[in-house]
Amino acid sequence: MTTMLGLSLTGRRVVFVGGGAVAARRIGRFLDEGALVTVVAPDLGAHVQALVDAGRVEWVARTAVETDIDGAWFVHTATAVPSIDAAVAAWCERARVFCVNTSDGAHGSARLTAETRVGDVVVGVASDAGVDPRRSARLRDAIGAALRSGALPLRRRRKAAGRVDLVGGGPGPADLMTVRGRRLLAEADVVIADRLGPTDVLTELDPDVEIIDVGKQPHHHPVPQEEINALLVAHARAGKRVVRLKGGDPFVYGRGGEEVAACLAAGVPVEVVPGLTSAVSVPEAAGIPVTHRGVSSGLHLASGHGEPSPSTLAALADDSVTTVFLMGVASLARIVAAATAAGAPDSRPVAIVERGHTREQRTTRSTLGAVVADAAAVGVSNPAVLVFGDVARADLLLPTTQEVGDPRR
Repeated sequence: MTTMLGLSLTGRRVVFVGGGAVAARRIGRFLDEGALVTVVAPDLGAHVQALVDAGRVEWVARTAVETDIDGAWFVHTATAVPSIDAAVAAWCERARVFCVNTSDGAHGSARLTAETRVGDVVVGVASDAGVDPRRSARLRDAIGAALRSGALPLRRRRKAAGRVDLVGGGPGPADLMTVRGRRLLAEADVVIADRLGPTDVLTELDPDVEIIDVGKQPHHHPVPQEEINALLVAHARAGKRVVRLKGGDPFVYGRGGEEVAACLAAGVPVEVVPGLTSAVSVPEAAGIPVTHRGVSSGLHLASGHGEPSPSTLAALADDSVTTVFLMGVASLARIVAAATAAGAPDSRPVAIVERGHTREQRTTRSTLGAVVADAAAVGVSNPAVLVFGDVARADLLLPTTQEVGDPRR
């Protein structure tokens, strides 16, 4: 019968007897834990020799003797000579030091598990009777994949230090989130969520996870940004794992920088998980590449709020640049007028992609001279992404979704 234990070897002496291929594969785990590793062997393989040369491992260049295990907390013997490994294991037995004996793992006093780490969770897999490392490794990989996907229960049940993770949820579908984002959601005690993004994934969370809706709509911000910042800090200070779930990417017009600054000012640990920005992913859903060889060699991203900047005007007038506007539906007429004044031709292709990556996705293709009228005719509304440039031509790539407007304009 094998009992699974987690041993802390940080700052503690670990002795490897043998410096060949097996030691090379395993020694890194102990170094990563902060163990003080000594290798006892007359010769070393290239990998272990490199660790010695780098000063990470102490080397005793001879055959092992019993006193080599003095002061050790853990011993690993892998000489490829069963009689030597058995002798080392016997020394450890007398000294009451746990020992991995690779010559006969079933009879060693310790075994190394097949290990996977996800966040602050470590899972080890070992056979209870006999040694079957390939089976253990395959099972470890399957468990690790499930942990990283957020499919297994990862939430803490005891209070610990609180923290905040700003998670970019991408354009909406849960399967377009990053694996890390899904895993952090599975760990969360509190989720502070926007209106856009993968809100369907919230139904998968434990019933006692607190979900706070702070979604903003055009001209309607029920929870001001300052209050959102305060919520993040307050819940983290209460020892909660907080996920700020945003649509797109937190640092692309998501005010993520302000939220990070608020957490740092309050002394709250905070990290940012990137997400697919709608500036690229929504045009992609409509079959529009924001850059394309021989058509567009650059991308300019702008917000529809306020007057277009000089750099935005220059991009709109440049045949070789794609200009993408987020939050630009209400400002469409103003953007078109500014682009025309900057010298952009009326024939410049324009595409408006509404509700990208949803069943209601719709693309309106037009030109700079006609897009205001075309958008009004079909009732274009938010959320939408505006694409200006030759990449918006209907004949550039095959359309992938329902489109309206006359592509021959």
